[in-house]
Amino acid sequence: MARGNRVFQLAALGALMAVFAIPPQLVHAQNPPEVKRKVKTQLNPVYPELARRLNVHGRVRLQVTVEPDGSVKAVHVLGGHPVLVGVSQEAVKQWKFEPGPKETTQIIEFNFE
Repeated sequence: MARGNRVFQLAALGALMAVFAIPPQLVHAQNPPEVKRKVKTQLNPVYPELARRLNVHGRVRLQVTVEPDGSVKAVHVLGGHPVLVGVSQEAVKQWKFEPGPKETTQIIEFNFE
C-alpha cells in the first residue's frame, strides 16, 4: 500500500507543478523586443590555425552590447568551442554599428566550417 501512496503523492506533486508553471510564451512575451542595428563596418574572424589542425568546426554565439554611437561596449559568449570563441570576440570588438538613440544588445553568430 505504501507504493500506491507514493505514486499518488508524485502524481499530486506533478499536477501542482503543472498548475503553477509559467508557460514559455509568457516568459518570452515579457522580454522587450530585440532592436537590430545595422553593421557599418565589420571584421570577420580568422579561422585559427590550431582549429584547422584539430579539425574544429561549429558555431560561436555572442551577445554584443552596442553604445549609442555604434561602438561595441561589451561582448559576452553564449556558446561555442573555446578555440573559436577568442578570435570571434576580438573580431566583433572592432565592429561599428549605425548610431542609435540608446544602448542596445544583439546576438551575433559565426559559423566556422
